[in-house]
Amino acid sequence: MLRLIITRAINGILFGIMDALLHANPFAQRLLSVYKPIARTSVNAAAGIVIDLSYGFILGLLFLLLYKSLPGETGIVKGLSFAMIVWFLRVLMSVLSSWMMYTVPVSALVYVAAAGLVEMAVLGAIYGIFLHPFGN
Repeated sequence: MLRLIITRAINGILFGIMDALLHANPFAQRLLSVYKPIARTSVNAAAGIVIDLSYGFILGLLFLLLYKSLPGETGIVKGLSFAMIVWFLRVLMSVLSSWMMYTVPVSALVYVAAAGLVEMAVLGAIYGIFLHPFGN
């Protein structure tokens, strides 16, 4: 039970850290400057922490619920499979919607998709290594 709580909390914290590293670096800022006119000038850090921790806990729970249905024999393969599903539903669908609805440079969209893939792969690998259904 302690492993479950710690792993989910770590992934929640990693959500925030990776978001900051992947989206606040100078390269990303140049690519994502198209959003500057509508971007907030400051971030509500407390709300961000709560949201990222919630993501970590909710995705950890979903991973455990889907564990036996995920392809792969090992936890890490299951974690990466889960990561691909979450990446598709969370990142790729958002990128494709942005491409359809807004005038955003393709380079920015490709960066968001790739950064999201890296983020989801790291989180999925951590879930796969450390989380297993009870009794496994």
